[in-house]
Amino acid sequence: MEAVLASNPKSDVKEELVLLLSKIRYAVGDYQGALDRLAQVPLDKVSLTDASCRKMKIIGEAFAIQGLCLEKLPPHASRYKQAEREELIIRSFERSGDISLLQLQDRQDRGAKATTAIAVQTGGVWNIMDSDTVGVGPIVETAIQRSPILYIRNGELSKGIGRFRELLRAVESRSIQGLRQTLARQLAEVLLRGVCESTYEPINLADNQMDLTENPFPKPRKYKGDDLFVPKDESEETLLLLLISESIATRDTVLNRSSELTEARLHTFHKTAAVYDLLTIVLVRRSQFSMLSETFERAMKFSFDEFHIWYQLALSLICSEKYTRAYLVLKECMKLNPNDPVVYLLAAKLCYEYLNSVNDGIKYSRAIIDMPKSHPFLARGYLFLGIGYSLRSDEVRLQTERQSNQRKAVEALTRAVSLDTNDYLAYFHMALQMALLRQIPEALSYVRKALHLRRDHFPSVHLLILLLSAQKQYEEALQLAEASLVEHPDSFSLLIIKCRLQSEVQAVEAALQTCRQMLQLWKNLYEAAVDSEERGTGLLERITTDHRSLLQLQLYEVSDRDSGSIRAESIAASRLEQTLSEVASSIGSSTQPKPGPQQSWMLQTQIWLLLAELYLKIELFDSAYACIQEAGNVCPMSHIVSYMRGRYFEAKGDLKEAKKLYENAIAINPAHVKSLHHLGVVLYTMGNFHLAEKVLRDAVNYDPTSSQSWFSFGKVLQSLGDFQIAAECLTTALELESKNPILPFSVVGKTFY
Repeated sequence: MEAVLASNPKSDVKEELVLLLSKIRYAVGDYQGALDRLAQVPLDKVSLTDASCRKMKIIGEAFAIQGLCLEKLPPHASRYKQAEREELIIRSFERSGDISLLQLQDRQDRGAKATTAIAVQTGGVWNIMDSDTVGVGPIVETAIQRSPILYIRNGELSKGIGRFRELLRAVESRSIQGLRQTLARQLAEVLLRGVCESTYEPINLADNQMDLTENPFPKPRKYKGDDLFVPKDESEETLLLLLISESIATRDTVLNRSSELTEARLHTFHKTAAVYDLLTIVLVRRSQFSMLSETFERAMKFSFDEFHIWYQLALSLICSEKYTRAYLVLKECMKLNPNDPVVYLLAAKLCYEYLNSVNDGIKYSRAIIDMPKSHPFLARGYLFLGIGYSLRSDEVRLQTERQSNQRKAVEALTRAVSLDTNDYLAYFHMALQMALLRQIPEALSYVRKALHLRRDHFPSVHLLILLLSAQKQYEEALQLAEASLVEHPDSFSLLIIKCRLQSEVQAVEAALQTCRQMLQLWKNLYEAAVDSEERGTGLLERITTDHRSLLQLQLYEVSDRDSGSIRAESIAASRLEQTLSEVASSIGSSTQPKPGPQQSWMLQTQIWLLLAELYLKIELFDSAYACIQEAGNVCPMSHIVSYMRGRYFEAKGDLKEAKKLYENAIAINPAHVKSLHHLGVVLYTMGNFHLAEKVLRDAVNYDPTSSQSWFSFGKVLQSLGDFQIAAECLTTALELESKNPILPFSVVGKTFY
């Protein structure tokens, strides 16, 4: 080429020879030599009018080489000269990109007649490809990507984003879709990291990218029209860019798993995985977990044995509340990475909290402990193991099995506390286990340590209030509940405890007022989601709007007005209750489901039944019946509603009806200890001592910490002449009564946060 150039050829040939020689100089690392060659051709004055695609490609590469060589030179001593050089670099990159994109558009417009076959090496294998699918080349592609990045590096963020947008708005050709995917991902990263709602500049389709100098070269054609979608904010634009990038990346991913294509397959996979990671950030910020899980499901076709994608899919399914599928995906993650303790922790948590599979949760917790390599989650493994044994102790019926599981739970939790003395959660669960075993002083010590480590841990505060009430320090417990309500004014659990404590410490009217407060809070939080025709008998509206004391209101007058209209949804915890409601609905019963979230209806039912219990305590039977009727309108198939109806008839002296209702409650939930206890009391009152003994024996077997059940059981045994065992039962009742909280400790729940 040097010899040909020395022979003084025609001007067009000489120009191309100089440009090709500069490319060779750049390839061998002679950057100054390449610039010297380029100086022989005034690139800014080259005419592209009626130029061939070949010439446009060479000119585009020449501008790219000029910019890349200038970048490789050492910095100029003069700041002014250095600024001029950086400006020239950006201008060279921009012109390289514009000319190269334009020549690709022209080549595609000319159709199949200009198509040629080209050999291209991919992953070590030579393939014959259509010339229309060959891109701009690595030199020009680097120049195109560098121009917006240089703007951003120089602090001109808006110009960098504008350049990205200008490149992406260019009419695409088949050969630059890989480049388009990279640009879309890079712009999405810039928007995520450097742009917020206040600094975002919307896209202006009429606004052309401004150049600091006159640009004699034509620009590539852009998409035009009235129906173009224009994002309104940075979130929409980021999501659109990532969806475009994902669409291109998944289409170009190499699925062939042959060894020859391993390098190409891994390269395309990592590019696609980067897009999915960015999509995760964007969608999680907007809580679009279902869309995220669907996105990762599409990635499964090229994610064989790729732990990262499987793990992200599992997390997205958990956030989408698709727990069964998430559990199955986590099991696959265990196969891919069997030594990752976090995967086992997540699986155990799902088993305990949502899948009711305690034995599997214990198995995964044990697997964390038995891992060969040391890891920082050993203490958390023992914690989850202790939670599992504690949950299993609640399920078993035999006393020996229950005590064995309780002992194992204490051992595991003790080990968790010793391994990590700064884990508030371990201290909390240790305190809860001690409370369930009625070791109140030890429980108080542990829960105070938990609160010392994390003062805002709500379950620990909840447990501390119950522990104070177990020590009969009702005043202190009430003060703590009121102080906690200042920070958690919408906590129904705290309000229920406060109501119970007020009924013990203060007048019943104060507890009734707290119930009114709870009903008002429920109305404010949930009434907007309830259809006006589904709001019951109007008792809720009457209580929350009438400012008179609840002792003065005649609630039964309101309740009887529409008592024939019964619509309800089974929102009780028991699956049998849900089945009963579905069966009742399927056979045309009047108990049609209520719309809205089940938790809100269950909450309202709980408040009505608490209010009814207070009225029964002060013998306002009509008002108590009105509250029970309102709860029945919400949830007629609930065993708790049936139990409270039995309480009402028992208080009125109708023992036969009370017995029938208690039996109905037990039929729905055989483990409901309060129904068993009151049924035993009713049978005892009716003189059926032997059946009462059997029922109360079941009650104390289900809940050995129920002092009332032990007391009634002792009285029945006394009536049957078994005085020694009766004395032991009464002694147990006295011991438990001195440690009984205002509400069962089980209401706190075994939290994982």
